[in-house]
Amino acid sequence: MAFRWLLRAGLSPLLRGCPPCPHGVLLSHSRGKKRWLRPYLLYMANKSKLEVPPPPVPRSEKPNFDYHAEIIAFGHRLHENFSLNLLKRAFVNSCYVKQEEARRRDLGVDKEVVALNLHDNQELSEHGLSFTHSYLKACFEEAYSKMPQAGIEAILHFLTGEHVVCRVASNLGIEDLTLSSEFPVPQNVLQQTFFAVIGVLLQSSGPQKTGIFIRDFLITQLIGKDIFDVWTVSNPMGLLVEELAKRNLSAPEPRITRQSAASTVLPVFFVGLYCDKKMIAEGPGETLFVAEEEAARVALRKIYGYTANRRPWDYSIPSQEQASIQAFSNN
Repeated sequence: MAFRWLLRAGLSPLLRGCPPCPHGVLLSHSRGKKRWLRPYLLYMANKSKLEVPPPPVPRSEKPNFDYHAEIIAFGHRLHENFSLNLLKRAFVNSCYVKQEEARRRDLGVDKEVVALNLHDNQELSEHGLSFTHSYLKACFEEAYSKMPQAGIEAILHFLTGEHVVCRVASNLGIEDLTLSSEFPVPQNVLQQTFFAVIGVLLQSSGPQKTGIFIRDFLITQLIGKDIFDVWTVSNPMGLLVEELAKRNLSAPEPRITRQSAASTVLPVFFVGLYCDKKMIAEGPGETLFVAEEEAARVALRKIYGYTANRRPWDYSIPSQEQASIQAFSNN
Protein backbone atom coordinates (compact mmCIF):
# COMPACT_ATOMS: atom_id res chain seq x y z
CA MET A 1 0.00 0.00 0.00
CA ALA A 2 2.81 2.40 0.82
CA PHE A 3 4.56 1.71 -2.51
CA ARG A 4 1.37 2.43 -4.47
CA TRP A 5 0.90 5.66 -2.51
CA LEU A 6 4.43 6.81 -3.42
CA LEU A 7 3.80 6.18 -7.11
CA ARG A 8 0.55 8.14 -7.00
CA ALA A 9 2.31 10.99 -5.23
CA GLY A 10 4.71 11.39 -8.15
CA LEU A 11 7.79 10.18 -6.29
CA SER A 12 8.64 7.45 -8.78
CA PRO A 13 11.39 9.57 -10.47
CA LEU A 14 13.15 9.87 -7.11
CA LEU A 15 13.21 6.13 -6.72
CA ARG A 16 14.77 5.37 -10.11
CA GLY A 17 18.34 5.64 -8.82
CA CYS A 18 17.67 3.64 -5.66
CA PRO A 19 19.05 0.12 -5.24
CA PRO A 20 16.67 -2.74 -5.99
CA CYS A 21 14.10 -3.60 -3.41
CA PRO A 22 14.76 -6.75 -1.36
CA HIS A 23 11.43 -8.11 -2.57
CA GLY A 24 12.77 -8.30 -6.20
CA VAL A 25 11.14 -5.13 -7.59
CA LEU A 26 13.46 -3.34 -10.09
CA LEU A 27 12.90 0.42 -10.27
CA SER A 28 15.72 1.44 -12.66
CA HIS A 29 14.78 2.60 -16.16
CA SER A 30 16.16 0.59 -19.15
CA ARG A 31 16.35 1.76 -22.78
CA GLY A 32 14.81 -0.38 -25.48
CA LYS A 33 17.88 0.11 -27.76
CA LYS A 34 21.47 0.75 -26.79
CA ARG A 35 23.05 4.11 -27.56
CA TRP A 36 25.84 2.56 -29.59
CA LEU A 37 23.46 0.75 -31.99
CA ARG A 38 22.56 3.66 -34.27
CA PRO A 39 26.11 4.93 -34.94
CA TYR A 40 27.27 1.35 -35.43
CA LEU A 41 24.61 0.70 -38.07
CA LEU A 42 25.45 3.96 -39.83
CA TYR A 43 29.12 3.04 -39.85
CA MET A 44 28.43 -0.41 -41.32
CA ALA A 45 26.14 1.09 -43.98
CA ASN A 46 28.80 3.60 -45.06
CA LYS A 47 31.44 0.89 -45.01
CA SER A 48 29.38 -1.33 -47.33
CA LYS A 49 29.02 1.58 -49.78
CA LEU A 50 32.75 2.27 -49.87
CA GLU A 51 33.99 -1.31 -50.02
CA VAL A 52 33.70 -3.55 -53.09
CA PRO A 53 31.13 -6.32 -52.57
CA PRO A 54 32.63 -9.81 -52.28
CA PRO A 55 32.62 -11.93 -55.42
CA PRO A 56 29.79 -14.45 -55.73
CA VAL A 57 30.56 -17.94 -54.50
CA PRO A 58 29.02 -21.01 -56.15
CA ARG A 59 26.71 -23.13 -54.06
CA SER A 60 29.08 -26.11 -54.29
CA GLU A 61 31.74 -24.21 -52.32
CA LYS A 62 29.40 -23.40 -49.45
CA PRO A 63 28.87 -25.75 -46.50
CA ASN A 64 26.22 -28.45 -46.37
CA PHE A 65 26.33 -29.24 -50.08
CA ASP A 66 26.25 -32.82 -51.33
CA TYR A 67 26.58 -32.91 -55.12
CA HIS A 68 25.42 -36.52 -55.48
CA ALA A 69 22.35 -35.88 -53.34
CA GLU A 70 21.55 -32.70 -55.27
CA ILE A 71 21.71 -34.60 -58.57
CA ILE A 72 19.24 -37.19 -57.27
CA ALA A 73 16.97 -34.51 -55.82
CA PHE A 74 16.96 -32.64 -59.15
CA GLY A 75 15.11 -35.46 -60.89
CA HIS A 76 12.66 -35.98 -58.03
CA ARG A 77 11.95 -32.25 -57.89
CA LEU A 78 10.95 -32.23 -61.56
CA HIS A 79 9.14 -35.61 -61.30
CA GLU A 80 11.28 -37.00 -64.11
CA ASN A 81 13.22 -40.25 -64.38
CA PHE A 82 16.78 -39.39 -65.40
CA SER A 83 19.66 -41.76 -65.88
CA LEU A 84 22.00 -40.78 -63.04
CA ASN A 85 25.24 -41.19 -64.98
CA LEU A 86 23.92 -39.28 -67.99
CA LEU A 87 22.53 -36.53 -65.77
CA LYS A 88 25.91 -36.04 -64.11
CA ARG A 89 27.49 -35.83 -67.55
CA ALA A 90 24.93 -33.21 -68.64
CA PHE A 91 26.25 -30.74 -66.05
CA VAL A 92 29.92 -31.12 -67.08
CA ASN A 93 31.03 -28.50 -69.60
CA SER A 94 34.18 -28.57 -71.69
CA CYS A 95 35.52 -25.37 -70.09
CA TYR A 96 35.40 -27.04 -66.67
CA VAL A 97 37.36 -30.07 -67.92
CA LYS A 98 40.03 -27.83 -69.44
CA GLN A 99 40.30 -25.78 -66.25
CA GLU A 100 40.74 -28.87 -64.06
CA GLU A 101 43.39 -30.33 -66.35
CA ALA A 102 45.30 -27.03 -66.37
CA ARG A 103 45.10 -26.83 -62.58
CA ARG A 104 46.54 -30.33 -62.26
CA ARG A 105 49.39 -29.49 -64.61
CA ASP A 106 50.22 -26.41 -62.55
CA LEU A 107 50.42 -28.61 -59.46
CA GLY A 108 53.01 -30.81 -61.17
CA VAL A 109 50.89 -33.92 -61.53
CA ASP A 110 52.06 -36.58 -63.96
CA LYS A 111 50.74 -36.44 -67.50
CA GLU A 112 49.06 -39.79 -67.11
CA VAL A 113 47.12 -38.57 -64.10
CA VAL A 114 46.32 -35.11 -65.52
CA ALA A 115 43.74 -36.42 -68.00
CA LEU A 116 40.31 -36.53 -66.34
CA ASN A 117 37.93 -39.38 -66.93
CA LEU A 118 35.10 -36.95 -67.66
CA HIS A 119 32.98 -36.50 -70.76
CA ASP A 120 31.48 -33.10 -71.50
CA ASN A 121 27.87 -32.46 -72.47
CA GLN A 122 28.48 -31.34 -76.05
CA GLU A 123 26.87 -34.40 -77.66
CA LEU A 124 23.91 -34.42 -75.27
CA SER A 125 23.34 -30.71 -75.87
CA GLU A 126 23.27 -31.18 -79.64
CA HIS A 127 20.69 -33.98 -79.35
CA GLY A 128 18.56 -31.92 -76.97
CA LEU A 129 18.66 -28.81 -79.16
CA SER A 130 17.81 -30.77 -82.30
CA PHE A 131 14.82 -32.47 -80.64
CA THR A 132 13.61 -29.21 -79.09
CA HIS A 133 13.73 -27.40 -82.42
CA SER A 134 11.93 -30.22 -84.25
CA TYR A 135 9.24 -30.57 -81.57
CA LEU A 136 8.52 -26.84 -81.35
CA LYS A 137 8.42 -26.49 -85.12
CA ALA A 138 5.95 -29.37 -85.45
CA CYS A 139 3.72 -27.92 -82.71
CA PHE A 140 3.60 -24.38 -84.08
CA GLU A 141 3.15 -25.45 -87.68
CA GLU A 142 0.07 -27.36 -86.62
CA ALA A 143 -1.28 -24.74 -84.20
CA TYR A 144 -0.67 -21.77 -86.54
CA SER A 145 -0.93 -23.33 -89.97
CA LYS A 146 -1.65 -19.97 -91.63
CA MET A 147 1.50 -18.32 -90.27
CA PRO A 148 4.44 -18.04 -92.69
CA GLN A 149 7.71 -19.80 -92.06
CA ALA A 150 9.40 -16.56 -91.01
CA GLY A 151 6.97 -16.19 -88.10
CA ILE A 152 7.49 -19.81 -87.00
CA GLU A 153 11.26 -19.36 -87.10
CA ALA A 154 10.98 -16.14 -85.06
CA ILE A 155 9.02 -17.95 -82.34
CA LEU A 156 11.55 -20.80 -82.32
CA HIS A 157 14.43 -18.34 -82.05
CA PHE A 158 12.72 -16.61 -79.15
CA LEU A 159 12.01 -19.81 -77.18
CA THR A 160 15.45 -21.32 -77.75
CA GLY A 161 17.37 -18.07 -77.24
CA GLU A 162 19.72 -17.41 -74.35
CA HIS A 163 17.40 -15.02 -72.50
CA VAL A 164 14.42 -17.39 -72.20
CA VAL A 165 16.43 -20.59 -71.77
CA CYS A 166 18.71 -19.14 -69.08
CA ARG A 167 15.76 -17.79 -67.13
CA VAL A 168 14.04 -21.20 -67.20
CA ALA A 169 17.28 -22.98 -66.30
CA SER A 170 17.92 -20.67 -63.35
CA ASN A 171 14.41 -21.19 -62.03
CA LEU A 172 14.85 -24.97 -62.27
CA GLY A 173 18.11 -24.85 -60.27
CA ILE A 174 20.35 -25.94 -63.15
CA GLU A 175 22.78 -23.07 -62.54
CA ASP A 176 23.72 -24.37 -59.08
CA LEU A 177 24.61 -27.81 -60.46
CA THR A 178 26.47 -26.69 -63.59
CA LEU A 179 30.21 -27.37 -63.55
CA SER A 180 31.81 -24.40 -65.30
CA SER A 181 35.13 -22.58 -65.22
CA GLU A 182 33.43 -19.25 -64.41
CA PHE A 183 30.89 -18.13 -61.87
CA PRO A 184 28.29 -16.76 -62.37
CA VAL A 185 27.81 -19.27 -65.15
CA PRO A 186 27.92 -17.60 -68.61
CA GLN A 187 24.66 -17.61 -70.51
CA ASN A 188 25.95 -19.69 -73.41
CA VAL A 189 27.20 -22.37 -70.98
CA LEU A 190 23.90 -22.38 -69.08
CA GLN A 191 21.97 -22.64 -72.34
CA GLN A 192 24.08 -25.59 -73.45
CA THR A 193 23.57 -27.31 -70.09
CA PHE A 194 19.78 -26.91 -70.32
CA PHE A 195 19.65 -28.57 -73.72
CA ALA A 196 21.96 -31.30 -72.41
CA VAL A 197 19.39 -32.02 -69.67
CA ILE A 198 16.73 -32.31 -72.38
CA GLY A 199 19.03 -34.72 -74.23
CA VAL A 200 19.37 -36.84 -71.08
CA LEU A 201 15.60 -36.89 -70.62
CA LEU A 202 15.17 -37.95 -74.25
CA GLN A 203 17.45 -40.93 -73.76
CA SER A 204 16.05 -41.80 -70.33
CA SER A 205 12.28 -41.39 -70.69
CA GLY A 206 11.60 -41.21 -74.44
CA PRO A 207 10.20 -38.55 -76.78
CA GLN A 208 6.73 -38.30 -75.23
CA LYS A 209 7.92 -37.30 -71.74
CA THR A 210 10.52 -34.99 -73.27
CA GLY A 211 7.83 -33.28 -75.35
CA ILE A 212 5.74 -32.69 -72.24
CA PHE A 213 8.80 -31.23 -70.50
CA ILE A 214 9.38 -28.81 -73.40
CA ARG A 215 5.70 -27.91 -73.49
CA ASP A 216 5.53 -27.17 -69.76
CA PHE A 217 8.71 -25.11 -69.45
CA LEU A 218 9.34 -23.53 -72.88
CA ILE A 219 6.03 -23.11 -74.70
CA THR A 220 4.50 -21.53 -71.60
CA GLN A 221 6.97 -18.65 -71.97
CA LEU A 222 4.71 -17.35 -74.75
CA ILE A 223 1.96 -16.54 -72.26
CA GLY A 224 1.29 -12.80 -72.44
CA LYS A 225 3.51 -12.37 -75.51
CA ASP A 226 2.24 -10.84 -78.72
CA ILE A 227 3.38 -12.30 -82.01
CA PHE A 228 5.05 -9.02 -82.95
CA ASP A 229 6.94 -8.96 -79.65
CA VAL A 230 8.97 -11.93 -80.84
CA TRP A 231 8.73 -11.34 -84.60
CA THR A 232 10.01 -8.00 -85.86
CA VAL A 233 8.15 -6.94 -89.00
CA SER A 234 9.50 -3.71 -90.48
CA ASN A 235 6.70 -3.32 -93.05
CA PRO A 236 3.42 -4.78 -91.76
CA MET A 237 1.35 -3.17 -94.51
CA GLY A 238 3.48 -4.77 -97.22
CA LEU A 239 3.18 -8.16 -95.50
CA LEU A 240 -0.59 -7.71 -95.27
CA VAL A 241 -0.80 -6.97 -98.99
CA GLU A 242 1.13 -10.17 -99.73
CA GLU A 243 -1.14 -12.26 -97.50
CA LEU A 244 -4.27 -10.82 -99.09
CA ALA A 245 -2.84 -11.43 -102.57
CA LYS A 246 -2.32 -15.11 -101.70
CA ARG A 247 -6.03 -15.29 -100.88
CA ASN A 248 -7.06 -13.49 -104.09
CA LEU A 249 -8.22 -10.38 -102.23
CA SER A 250 -7.69 -6.78 -103.20
CA ALA A 251 -5.23 -4.46 -101.48
CA PRO A 252 -6.50 -2.80 -98.26
CA GLU A 253 -7.66 0.82 -98.27
CA PRO A 254 -6.85 2.85 -95.12
CA ARG A 255 -9.46 5.36 -93.93
CA ILE A 256 -9.76 7.51 -90.81
CA THR A 257 -12.65 6.25 -88.70
CA ARG A 258 -12.18 8.38 -85.56
CA GLN A 259 -9.87 11.02 -84.19
CA SER A 260 -9.51 13.04 -81.03
CA ALA A 261 -7.42 16.08 -79.99
CA ALA A 262 -5.92 16.34 -83.45
CA SER A 263 -4.60 19.87 -82.85
CA THR A 264 -2.95 19.13 -79.48
CA VAL A 265 0.31 17.48 -78.49
CA LEU A 266 -1.50 14.21 -77.66
CA PRO A 267 -3.63 13.34 -80.69
CA VAL A 268 -5.27 9.98 -81.26
CA PHE A 269 -6.22 8.64 -84.67
CA PHE A 270 -8.12 5.47 -85.54
CA VAL A 271 -7.49 4.07 -88.99
CA GLY A 272 -9.60 1.30 -90.47
CA LEU A 273 -8.53 -0.99 -93.30
CA TYR A 274 -11.20 -1.83 -95.84
CA CYS A 275 -11.08 -4.71 -98.31
CA ASP A 276 -13.95 -5.10 -100.79
CA LYS A 277 -15.92 -2.43 -98.90
CA LYS A 278 -15.61 -4.38 -95.61
CA MET A 279 -13.59 -3.34 -92.60
CA ILE A 280 -11.04 -6.03 -91.79
CA ALA A 281 -9.15 -4.25 -89.01
CA GLU A 282 -8.87 -1.01 -87.05
CA GLY A 283 -5.93 0.37 -85.10
CA PRO A 284 -5.08 3.47 -83.02
CA GLY A 285 -1.98 5.64 -83.11
CA GLU A 286 -0.59 9.09 -82.35
CA THR A 287 -0.08 9.69 -86.10
CA LEU A 288 -1.85 8.45 -89.19
CA PHE A 289 1.17 6.37 -90.21
CA VAL A 290 1.42 4.66 -86.80
CA ALA A 291 -2.33 3.99 -86.74
CA GLU A 292 -2.17 2.49 -90.24
CA GLU A 293 0.67 0.16 -89.24
CA GLU A 294 -1.17 -0.89 -86.08
CA ALA A 295 -4.28 -1.66 -88.11
CA ALA A 296 -2.15 -3.80 -90.42
CA ARG A 297 -0.80 -5.70 -87.41
CA VAL A 298 -4.36 -6.28 -86.15
CA ALA A 299 -5.32 -7.68 -89.54
CA LEU A 300 -2.26 -9.96 -89.58
CA ARG A 301 -3.12 -11.30 -86.11
CA LYS A 302 -6.59 -12.20 -87.36
CA ILE A 303 -5.20 -13.92 -90.46
CA TYR A 304 -2.62 -15.93 -88.51
CA GLY A 305 -5.02 -16.82 -85.68
CA TYR A 306 -2.83 -15.19 -83.01
CA THR A 307 -5.37 -12.78 -81.54
CA ALA A 308 -5.63 -12.02 -77.82
CA ASN A 309 -8.97 -13.85 -77.53
CA ARG A 310 -7.84 -16.95 -79.39
CA ARG A 311 -8.80 -20.36 -78.11
CA PRO A 312 -6.17 -21.98 -75.85
CA TRP A 313 -4.33 -25.06 -76.97
CA ASP A 314 -5.99 -28.37 -76.26
CA TYR A 315 -3.19 -30.52 -74.89
CA SER A 316 -5.44 -33.57 -74.60
CA ILE A 317 -5.54 -34.24 -78.34
CA PRO A 318 -3.14 -36.90 -79.60
CA SER A 319 -1.46 -34.48 -82.02
CA GLN A 320 1.02 -33.49 -79.31
CA GLU A 321 2.18 -37.09 -79.04
CA GLN A 322 2.45 -37.30 -82.81
CA ALA A 323 4.56 -34.13 -82.81
CA SER A 324 6.98 -35.61 -80.29
CA ILE A 325 7.25 -38.86 -82.29
CA GLN A 326 7.83 -36.89 -85.49
CA ALA A 327 10.49 -34.78 -83.79
CA PHE A 328 12.21 -37.91 -82.49
CA SER A 329 12.22 -39.46 -85.95
CA ASN A 330 13.65 -36.25 -87.43
CA ASN A 331 16.29 -36.19 -84.71
